[in-house]
Amino acid sequence: MGGTSSERDVSLASGLRIAEALRSRGHAVRAIDTARGELSSADEQRLLAEGVVKQLPPSPSELARMNAESLADTAARLPKRGDCDVAFLALHGGRGEDGTIQALLDLAGVPYTGSGHLPSALAMDKDLSKHLFRAHDVGTANWLMATDPSAPPSAATVERALGWPVIVKPSKQGSTVGLSIVKQPSDLGAAIAEAFEHDDEVMIEQFIAGRELTVGILGGEALPVGEIIPKHEIYDYECKYTAGMAVEEFPAKLDRGQTAAVQQQALAAFRALKLGGYSRIDFRMSPEGHFYCLEANTLPGMTETSLIPQSAEACGISFGELCERVVRLAVDGKKALANG
Repeated sequence: MGGTSSERDVSLASGLRIAEALRSRGHAVRAIDTARGELSSADEQRLLAEGVVKQLPPSPSELARMNAESLADTAARLPKRGDCDVAFLALHGGRGEDGTIQALLDLAGVPYTGSGHLPSALAMDKDLSKHLFRAHDVGTANWLMATDPSAPPSAATVERALGWPVIVKPSKQGSTVGLSIVKQPSDLGAAIAEAFEHDDEVMIEQFIAGRELTVGILGGEALPVGEIIPKHEIYDYECKYTAGMAVEEFPAKLDRGQTAAVQQQALAAFRALKLGGYSRIDFRMSPEGHFYCLEANTLPGMTETSLIPQSAEACGISFGELCERVVRLAVDGKKALANG
């Protein structure tokens, strides 16, 4: 948990809640912050008392400093073969969700939750994800990429290709960090510059008006569809992690055909990226009833306001049971690989 991505605070909140749930069901759990080391019981209690998720994520400069300080020690902090039955990954964004940590655990022979290193990397890169979605008939909005901060696409190019408004966001980030809605040409440059503060590539995406939907996947099966109705124009960082800033309905008010269609699209996206274990696939549903996949989350949030626990609860799966199922999927998956 923890780590050095912009989603560090969210990751700590997820990890502490997972640890508490698994302990309550009789499991021995060690909590490890990949940036700071193992958390003592006192550390955990202090973090819980302080309230982990702040209104804003850590700044890029703060994260860069933390990353520089912890980079050499990250691998040493990970479990080794025989240290544990399974590593439950509660990391979000950065090296925790881009496949780097997963590759290190593969080398160490340690089973871990979620997807493998290559699917994790593919899902983190929104540009590559969209190409794979299109190849597997998963609907997704049109987009352009900015790869050079000194020569981004012009407003005229964006207008011809996508129209207005557009979404500008880092290509390899989560929790809407660095994301902007651009409604007029004069605001495009500043939005691209802000997104480049968080990543080396920026996506400029056609804005799809409509309803925000999410589908959890657990063990290759789609969970009940949820709808998010944020207080802000988009489901941003504050709306995601501040109680009362969004209405989340599980199951979503869709007819049977719409529910089946978006669940099928979610499963197709899951397979397109070769994901495993569990994940969450996010969509926009246009007023005409078309579904557009926004992204796949390979290690979805597990905080008190997170979506996949709500989706699981809607079909009778408690949070503790959800955590145990995720662990079992990881253990069984490792056994299947060992048996050929």
